[in-house]
Amino acid sequence: MSKLRLAVIGGGPLGRVHAKLAHTNPQFTFVAVADPSPEMRALVQTQLGLSTVKDYSELLGKIDAAIVATPTVFHYEITSALLRSGIHCLVEKPLASSADQAQRLVHIARNHRRVLQTGHVERFNPKWTTAIPHLGKPKFIDAVRCGTYSGRSTDIGVVMDLMIHDLDLILSLDHSPIERIDASGLALLGSHEDLAEARLTFASGLVANLRASRLAASGQRRMQLYTTSCYADIDFSADQLQLIRPAEDVQQRLVALDEMPVAERMQAKDQIFQQYLTVETLAAPGRNAILDEQNDFALSIQSSSAPAVSGEDGARAVELADRIVQAIESRQWDGTSSRSWQTGAQAMLQPRVIPLRPNQTEHQADSTRRAG
Repeated sequence: MSKLRLAVIGGGPLGRVHAKLAHTNPQFTFVAVADPSPEMRALVQTQLGLSTVKDYSELLGKIDAAIVATPTVFHYEITSALLRSGIHCLVEKPLASSADQAQRLVHIARNHRRVLQTGHVERFNPKWTTAIPHLGKPKFIDAVRCGTYSGRSTDIGVVMDLMIHDLDLILSLDHSPIERIDASGLALLGSHEDLAEARLTFASGLVANLRASRLAASGQRRMQLYTTSCYADIDFSADQLQLIRPAEDVQQRLVALDEMPVAERMQAKDQIFQQYLTVETLAAPGRNAILDEQNDFALSIQSSSAPAVSGEDGARAVELADRIVQAIESRQWDGTSSRSWQTGAQAMLQPRVIPLRPNQTEHQADSTRRAG
């Protein structure tokens, strides 16, 4: 089977990681990295020794597939043009800036019979793939994803930037409708929310709590899942994960330690994880998740099959992220009596004072404050 001619669109940090791996991947013949920035092109040339072009349009007719790793605001424009030109696309998360754009990309890919894969790389994380066969039906999930300020992805908020990783993982486990969303978030150093929390209630009964921050003092990527078969504690940065399974009599509600005599209960407390709960530590294989993601992309193209993380999956994650952002913007921090400056991610303790412009009267300034 012939190799796929591949290019990476976007020469930023993630684009360079993709380019480095794709260049040595036997599935591809690497063509070039496209980036309008001379500085980014110079980095690609000096760090990786790869060819570059200024505009992705120079690659049309020369490639079979592309990895789109540009700022999110450009995803729709670039990906739609590539798909219409017959080029298969792996698009870094989030798939697009809005649910509407994401759905349009799905329709364009379908109409042109091209593979559209979304770069939710955590689906390929060895900790996740190791845990999946052991999980029952999830009933409660707690997810935390925090990072230090990176200076990247400033065109979107933390929900689209970080939380969307966990949204995709949860949506891959439960396809039922989401009946309720409660969310809060704050924009501290820009116009988009920098930290956020959300509580999702699914029609299946699943409840998921999520927290995300890109202003943390240290990074954390952790998910705890309470399922019908076990409890799973997954640290996505670690080399292993932990499962706790209840014994059969615990599942059947035949154990009642609170009804035991004190002496028996004191003996039982030292046997919790031998008699009633089984702890199992699973080692995750040392695999490169981005490389596995690229290989899945190649296989999908060559076999005309759906990728592990489809465009539809990416669109569903964007749609949910949009709903969470909307819930954040309607959050009334002082209850139903909240004023306009006490609502949403830009909420303040006091209204912003707008300085008088020359020749502006106090009455005009007051009207300006109310309008804002």
